[in-house]
Amino acid sequence: MTINLYGIPNCDSVKKARAWIGAQGREYTFHDYKKEGADSAKIAAWIAAAGLDVVVNRKGTTYRALSDADKELANDSHTAVALLVQQPSIIKRPIVEYPGGILVGFREEEWSAALL
Repeated sequence: MTINLYGIPNCDSVKKARAWIGAQGREYTFHDYKKEGADSAKIAAWIAAAGLDVVVNRKGTTYRALSDADKELANDSHTAVALLVQQPSIIKRPIVEYPGGILVGFREEEWSAALL
């Protein structure tokens, strides 16, 4: 099973997810938003699959620091993609693509059911 994990390496949730996958003996590829950027087609697909409210991290400091105009962009699936490409720290982390779909955020029970 191919597992692709997307996130930022210093994010605590990403660290937990990577440690969990390693402890399961699973191989995965890691896409670092800070070094590799975020892909608009992938973001659009994630929003279509999981919903805008799930993909956009409204609790983080990056989102809270946005202007009101940018926060409005984040509330529309058509304009949110460009904002998330420009500000990948606003994407909820981690996101995992696997043959059965995607997982957004790290919840061990959900990951165990999907990936083991």
